[in-house]
Amino acid sequence: MIAEATLAHLQSGGTVAYPTSTLPGLACLPTSVALDRLYELKRRSAEKPVSLGVLDLEQASSLVEVPAIVAELEAAFPKGGITFVLDALHPLDARLGGSRVAVRCLAHPVARALVEAVGPITATSANEAGEVPEATAEAAGAGLGLPPEAVLAGACPGGLGSTFLGVKHGVDGLEVTVMREGVVPPSSVIEWWTNRTSSTGETPGMSPDAPLRR
Repeated sequence: MIAEATLAHLQSGGTVAYPTSTLPGLACLPTSVALDRLYELKRRSAEKPVSLGVLDLEQASSLVEVPAIVAELEAAFPKGGITFVLDALHPLDARLGGSRVAVRCLAHPVARALVEAVGPITATSANEAGEVPEATAEAAGAGLGLPPEAVLAGACPGGLGSTFLGVKHGVDGLEVTVMREGVVPPSSVIEWWTNRTSSTGETPGMSPDAPLRR
């Protein structure tokens, strides 16, 4: 259950530090005013989009195109370990990627409770640009000077963030590109892709010989 004060802070355009299955995240609603405040707080360049955290790919499908193979791939690995960069159904704010939006299915129960309460939230790391992420949402919130109601307690495993995979339509079908190495090793994704293709002879929504590109 998320406190009413936290929800009110978020819904008024504020930012909230919260735990994820990797590193602490920083949430705001995907509105222009809220994104202004988040970017100012993180001292982040507007040229660098942030990802969105969702409950599942079904929820994400209201914002982005989700090919069947993406749902299979997401289900094959620990939830929260992969962020998918997908084609937007309609262009969003450029700070959310515009026509190409990164979405991550959140796994941490606190993060999921927050999304259940308010819908998709930003899933960027809870630290100023260039700073080393903290191990807990509390420490991250303190480092950013957030008020108590803007911090959801919870420890994070730490280590690497999520692995970013870009999915787009190419000449021969869908192409998947490893955009950022993270907690899910690229070699594991390549192995899954190869086995999926060879076991069926073709992959739904893509050409049988479409490569997974890095």
